[in-house]
This record gives sequence, structure tokens and C-alpha cells, in this order.
Amino acid sequence: MARFWFVSAPLYSHTDWGGFLETAQVLRDRDHDVLWLSEKPLGRAISQKGLAFAALRKTGWLWPPPPPPDFSALPPQEAVKLRYTRALDTWLSEELVAEAVEAFLDLEDEIGAPDAIVSEPFLSASAIAAEVLDVPLIICGWPAQASLDERQFFPVQRDLSSDSQRRIQRLCDRFGIEGRNFSRGSAPSIVSESLHITYFTPEWYQAELELILPQTQFVGGCPAVPADPPPEWLRQIPAERALGLVTLGTVFTGDLGFYSWGAQAVASAGLIPVVTLGWHPISAEQKAELKRALPPGTRLLNWAPYEYVLPRCRVIIQHGGMGTTHSAVAHGLPQIVVPHAADQRIQARRAAEAKVGLHLSAHDVRQGQLREGVRAILEADWVGENARRLAREMAALGGVERAAELVERGVG
Repeated sequence: MARFWFVSAPLYSHTDWGGFLETAQVLRDRDHDVLWLSEKPLGRAISQKGLAFAALRKTGWLWPPPPPPDFSALPPQEAVKLRYTRALDTWLSEELVAEAVEAFLDLEDEIGAPDAIVSEPFLSASAIAAEVLDVPLIICGWPAQASLDERQFFPVQRDLSSDSQRRIQRLCDRFGIEGRNFSRGSAPSIVSESLHITYFTPEWYQAELELILPQTQFVGGCPAVPADPPPEWLRQIPAERALGLVTLGTVFTGDLGFYSWGAQAVASAGLIPVVTLGWHPISAEQKAELKRALPPGTRLLNWAPYEYVLPRCRVIIQHGGMGTTHSAVAHGLPQIVVPHAADQRIQARRAAEAKVGLHLSAHDVRQGQLREGVRAILEADWVGENARRLAREMAALGGVERAAELVERGVG
């Protein structure tokens, strides 16, 4: 039996990545000692999944981010630089990361070191703590990639690259390590020497395969098998009526216009819209206004269980979150991806390159292109065929069971 520390930022979406949390559950079921580490707000959700949980005072992830300035009031170059800096600060704020590393070390003093730290892709503290404790770092949800050629960068990106390298070096000096779990190229990132697990197929990364390092393993994924009856609201919809899901996940959920435009596009194709708002706090007045903008018959929810809803969908309009995108791909579902931030743009591009959907911008949505987009991908039989083929290839790679085997092998 091995001891694993699974680590995530204190956001439920960061437990997904296509199968991160489920991998921990499989290892638990194989009688390993699995402990999930994050900040206190995530504890209840993890415990409900049957996993042991320990609260760290910090994980090194800057959340919530500071309120954004009015970017439109800034000169373009300054606005771009500030956006990049805010993104860098999210995963590499030095004092915050250092405090998180100290929290790891305090836990090691209390309960002993793990055999491996299994982390989401963007927690710098995990990378540092693993080296300090001299245990393997295993990354779930993102491939190990070689650094890009700095000559391809914009000047502001080169400046931020140099800044990130200096931050990493100061943190390494602070904890007396070499920084072996970081790439040291032009775009520093967390790179485990031993194992990266991605819950997609090589085809999903076709445009960047030449940059993916050999410690990356592709495990694909399968749709979750429902264990209980579907929710009552879904049972009330006749089985022959197809659905269309409109979602922005759990974090970037404040774009209320997106929901109404998406629902209208889905309804125009003869589907029943299912709209999930996440848990974004909106006023009663805003919610009432949104309801008035939705077509008749729309199901408006905070959250919908994908294992029940996606098999009844013909299309999903979504934001490009890794977990949502993975679920759509695993279910063989055509999708329209409208990225709002961070790696969502990468998922949108990959969906288009894999020919399983469309990549639209927020501007495209405001120009009314969702309706045309839904019609186009539903009428193009080859999109559905590509989506179903990719889903079969995902399932053939073994999913979370294969991921658990690789994690076990990583400490064997």
C-alpha cells in the first residue's frame, strides 16, 4: 500500500481535469492511503466523495483574484501586460507559494511524508514541496511540454517569461532546491520528471504533439455510469425529446447574456435548452430578467449531472473548461466552445482542430452566430461522426483505471 497526497486549488473545477478526482477514488478502492489536500472550503465536497481530506492554510493558488481594473481605460500595451501579469500571479505569487510550501512541510512533520504528490497542473507549491520532500511529483490533467521558442513571443510575453524565471529561481533559492519540477525554458511551467497524465488522446493534441515530452501518458476517458435514477426534472422530459446544454461551468458564470443567446440557439434547432448557472451570485432581479429572455420550456438550473444529461443531448454550448470539454468528448457530443479565460482558449482550439465542434469568440456570440453555429454542426453529419469516433478512441485508452495503474507504477 502506498501513501498519496492529491493536491488541488480550492475550486471544485480543479478536482476534475477529465478524471483527477476519480483517479484518487480508484486508488482508494485499491486500498492505498489517499489524502486530498486543499484549502478548507473544498473539504466538504471531497469528503462527500469518500476521500480523506486535510486542509492546508494555503495552496499557493491566488483565489479569488484581485478586482480587475478598467482595461478599456488603459493603453493597449499596458492592458495586455497587466492581463498576463494577473495570470502569472494566479499560480506564481511568491509569498503565497512559499506559505503553501511551508504548509506542506508542516503536514509532513505531523503525519509523515507521502510516497508521491499527485497534483493538478498549476500548483507551484506542489512542485517545490515534492522536491523538498524528495518524493515523485505526478501531474494529472496536463501533458509535459517542451518550452516554446522565445522568438515566437510578443515583447510583453518575453518580459513576463523573464519575470516568471526570476520568481521560480528565488523560490528555489529560498527552499534550497534545484527546481527540477520546473521547465527552465522561455516559458517556465511545472514539469514533472516522472509522470504526466492527460485524460485525452494523442489526437486531441495533434497541433502540439512535437512539443509533448515522453513522460506524458494519454489515458482518455469514459462516460460515468449512473448508479441512481435520473433527477426528477429530467424524468419529466419525454425520452424522445433531445436536449441542448448551455453552460459556463462553475467559475466564469457571470455572463448572463451568453445563457439567453445559447438557449435561443438550442431552441431554434428544436431542442429543449438546459441552462446551468453554476453558483454565481445573481440578484433576484437579474434572475427574473434572465428567465424572461429564455425560450419557453428552458430548464434553468444551478448544476446538471452530466452522466444523465449529456447522453440525451445533441449539442453542448460551453466555455472550454477542461472538465466540461472532456465530458463532451467522452460522450461523443458535438460542441460549440466560447472561451472566457485561461486555458479555455486552448480547449476551444483543440475542439475545432479535432473537427468535433466550433470555436466562437464572445464577439461572435454577440453578433448572433450561435444560432447559425448550432444549425451548422447539427446538419453536418461528419461532425457527429468525428465526435463519436473520438469518444471510442478515448474509451479504448482505459480512462481513470489506467491512470491509477500509472500512478501506482510511478512509486513502484
